[in-house]
Amino acid sequence: MNGEDRPIEEPSEPGPPDDPGPSREPRPLIERVGLAAIALVLAILFGGVAAAAWVGGELFLAVMAGIGSLMTLWVGGLTLIRG
Repeated sequence: MNGEDRPIEEPSEPGPPDDPGPSREPRPLIERVGLAAIALVLAILFGGVAAAAWVGGELFLAVMAGIGSLMTLWVGGLTLIRG
């Protein structure tokens, strides 16, 4: 036995959840445009850091800031498209 006087119970298979939770609704257009605008401002700032680092001879920092700028633009675009 398992240290007590009752037998070990087999685990039962879980059934479907009673409450599936809130469904994901797309964001309103004004919110998507606002988030994309914030992403654009941040991408411009990253681009400025990349340009300044390039001129200053810091190639690694310039590449990393450039990648950050492109990634931020990408996410901003996805925010507009997918919601």
